[in-house]
Amino acid sequence: MAVGVFDLFSVGIGPSSSHTVGPMRAGAVFARELRESGDLESIAGLRVDLYGSLAATGKGHGTFTAVLLGLEGYDPEEILPDEVEERLASIAETGKLNLAGGKLLDYAVEDMVLHPLTVLPRHTNGMKFAVADAEGNTLREATFFSVGGGFIVREGEENAAQQELEESKKELPLPFRTAAELLGRCASKGLGISDIMFINERASRSEEEIREGLLHIWHVMEACVETSLKREGVLPGGLRVRRRAPDWLERLLKEDKDRNDPKYWQEWVNLIALAVNEENASGGRVVTAPTNGAAGIIPAVLYYALNYAPGMDQASQEDRDDVVVKFLLTAGAVGVLYKEQASISGAEVGCQGEVGSASSMAAAGLAEVMGGTPGQVENAAEIAMEHNLGLTCDPIGGLVQIPCIERNAIAAAKAINAAKMALWGDGTHRVSLDEVIVTMRETGKDMSHKYKETAMGGLAVNVVEC
Repeated sequence: MAVGVFDLFSVGIGPSSSHTVGPMRAGAVFARELRESGDLESIAGLRVDLYGSLAATGKGHGTFTAVLLGLEGYDPEEILPDEVEERLASIAETGKLNLAGGKLLDYAVEDMVLHPLTVLPRHTNGMKFAVADAEGNTLREATFFSVGGGFIVREGEENAAQQELEESKKELPLPFRTAAELLGRCASKGLGISDIMFINERASRSEEEIREGLLHIWHVMEACVETSLKREGVLPGGLRVRRRAPDWLERLLKEDKDRNDPKYWQEWVNLIALAVNEENASGGRVVTAPTNGAAGIIPAVLYYALNYAPGMDQASQEDRDDVVVKFLLTAGAVGVLYKEQASISGAEVGCQGEVGSASSMAAAGLAEVMGGTPGQVENAAEIAMEHNLGLTCDPIGGLVQIPCIERNAIAAAKAINAAKMALWGDGTHRVSLDEVIVTMRETGKDMSHKYKETAMGGLAVNVVEC
């Protein structure tokens, strides 16, 4: 299917869409095939090989445990945090994996084979699964790649998947691959960017399903914040990063008692971004937007839209829901451009592909709901990405904590400023969004692998972990 808004915004668990959600999803696909094949009872052995970035930073990103959960048959969209803790504790205690939910095997994290210096041709986030019978004969094997945002691609099916994608796009009423095509659609139809995205989404869902689905996404984002604000102490992983969101909330409620003083807008935006990414860092339930590492940006900017955009203080609940739907559709349309022309994978193009894309999407969403023309919305998205070009991915200890958590708050503020700058213009500008997306892609190609989620450069090697 063509990439849609519900592909870019999906519910999963932290801390990483490419290193946690994608590998779990791949494991779940393999587990489902084992159940359907009838080979489950004959299986006596399992081998898991992880390559490149998955092996290099998998421990800090929760990759190893995510693979185990996937192989037990759990999907990232449906598994709850309590189930995660329960199953991982059982595997650690017994040393047994319940493969595909129906075959107990002696297998644990320590049995995985890691190849941190080996990158498979398709993508740096590669993984291979294989099962064998008691005589050692391979019964089934598969290779998957986690390509960012929780998306997975299977080896040998890349061309077929691409062909299916192209065919599905032909079925869309108003397909687009570039910002120029998107703006052309807007001009020819006299519609906004969110309208174009909504029409395309109607090719696979009813209007009610689209609206309910997007509002559900927003409710999960809100629940993520609420859960995070109740947690205290330090984040897991060994860096002993202290949770700041609960303390910040307490201070904000004292200083901004009515929660509507405009001078505190940035503090509230910072709080939302930090809360989401602290929850993500602890393996909590989040929305990929479009990735887990950048999950706090869009909810923080959407919070700004709902609380500080002109007229929102008098808006009804229905009007507020309309803002949510319009914002996410616009952000999704811009996300499609990055998926089509470049990448949202930190392991492929650095953090510019994650935080940069999210900031660009958020800027577009805000500009749209604040009354921007399609040209102004495209300009907002361009400004936000232009000033995230070259952003590296070098998490300390391979954990999605430093600099990732603060980076979301900074990028949210960038998105808001980008939208405001674009709205003060008339939509004309020197650098197009398409040009900046291509530049991001080429910059990612030129970037040293040390700065692509390997924990081999930047802060990851220049800051002492403990």
